[in-house]
Amino acid sequence: MKILAIGVFMLLAVLQPPAMAGDYRIAVVDPNRVVEQSPQYEAARDALQREVEERERTLREQQEQIASLQSKLERDGALMSENEVQRLQNDIRSRTRRLKYARDEFQEDFALRQNELRTKLGRQVQEVVVELAKEQKIDLILSDGLVYSNPRIDISDLVIERLKAEFENKAELEKK
Repeated sequence: MKILAIGVFMLLAVLQPPAMAGDYRIAVVDPNRVVEQSPQYEAARDALQREVEERERTLREQQEQIASLQSKLERDGALMSENEVQRLQNDIRSRTRRLKYARDEFQEDFALRQNELRTKLGRQVQEVVVELAKEQKIDLILSDGLVYSNPRIDISDLVIERLKAEFENKAELEKK
């Protein structure tokens, strides 16, 4: 779809009569590089990593408790009454189900959180790109699907600089 839109634009630009022809300013932005090099992404990634580590620690502890109960059953099962063995087996099954549910929930939450962060950052990048386009009077900004672009028209570094400035301004305001 983007390729079709670009093709139509290029065709219209070529077919314009000379009187209508003007100087078009075209720029390129690499949204993946912008996102990955922005301080907002780094801060969000670090916060998400801390959340992940905490939940993984909790899941590991639950797994260790289950393993401990299974060891106890194997080690002491012959010495325990039938009711105690049954109760311990039920406890192990119940904990195993809860652990599986917690792992599934964790994976879903993690994927959802990643998508939310990526969407939020994508919006910020889009806003900065539009601001730069207006400020620098750029007529067309292209991104994905390029075969070649001259590095002189790549505004990715400008977008990253603007995102860094916004991040620093926000951090300063939060300190006050």
